Amino acid sequence: MTAPLLEQLTAIADQEGLPIAVGLYTDSPAPATYLVATPLSDMFDVYGDNQPGVEIEEVRLAVFTTGNYLPIRDRLTRALVDAGLTVTARRYVGFEADTGYHHYALDVAAANSWG
Repeated sequence: MTAPLLEQLTAIADQEGLPIAVGLYTDSPAPATYLVATPLSDMFDVYGDNQPGVEIEEVRLAVFTTGNYLPIRDRLTRALVDAGLTVTARRYVGFEADTGYHHYALDVAAANSWG
């Protein structure tokens, strides 16, 4: 059985040397770059016998950085794809003037056997 998506994302973040939190990053002061994982959905596709065989998990992985987000975006995308995960969307959310962080989001999905 494959590990849950949040566990996989935490392992990838650790491998890339990026601090990560689920839901809210509370360490203070925050590092120059960090990740926040927010679960989006856990769903089953519809099956003819009403017995799911695959669970699809989706998580939004938010990148916060005071520097250039592009190299981090590319490095993370490569690590996610190499781990067999699906990147369903990437978007620049904006610059947060009150914190000085660029905010970039990657939506990630994984299909895991269930049952």
